[in-house]
Amino acid sequence: MIKAILLVLNPTRTWDTIVEDNRRFLSVFLAFLLPLVVLTCAAEGYGLATWGKWRGQVKVVRKFTTHEVIAYEAVQCLLGLLLVFAGAKLVKSLGETFHGRHTFEQSFKTVAYGLSPMFLLRLLDVFPSVSPWVSWGIGIVLSLAVLYHGVPRVMQPDPPQAFGLYLVSAVLLLMTSGVVRFVTAWVLEGRFKQFDAVFSDVISRLRF
Repeated sequence: MIKAILLVLNPTRTWDTIVEDNRRFLSVFLAFLLPLVVLTCAAEGYGLATWGKWRGQVKVVRKFTTHEVIAYEAVQCLLGLLLVFAGAKLVKSLGETFHGRHTFEQSFKTVAYGLSPMFLLRLLDVFPSVSPWVSWGIGIVLSLAVLYHGVPRVMQPDPPQAFGLYLVSAVLLLMTSGVVRFVTAWVLEGRFKQFDAVFSDVISRLRF
């Protein structure tokens, strides 16, 4: 989490430190990405259980049960991790179209650290009055700003190709993270009626 904050406050120096540290894929995943995603999901889950969230066509604040919180946050955590892995694969493929030879580890670092401000801003979802779109909107803007400094340093494309690789990568990450936010926000607001029925049935069968 500290690294995510530093990337927002001083992206140039923080990215240089990340490159110098040269941490391996597993280390980035286990020591940075996974704790960040789990922590922010846990914080949101606490807010859902304690203060609730605006829900329904006639907006009312509804508190969620423990089973609902665990099920919802488990899915959101999984989607967040899948977003990073899919994004890393996309960025690696994009790098190849720009005549670069990048490893998956390079693209994974870029996306994992680059999207960390978006995950960090999910802490705002603790409060019932904050729309999921507000936390995502602020977070993705900060992430795209952070990625602007990270793509050339970690991916190391040819200088003439650097901005093009950043721009296309930024657009794809914006779109994919927006789709994930759309799904999770609408489920939270109760707009997917058929999914709600399935979701409730699964929760009723849980025993923990």
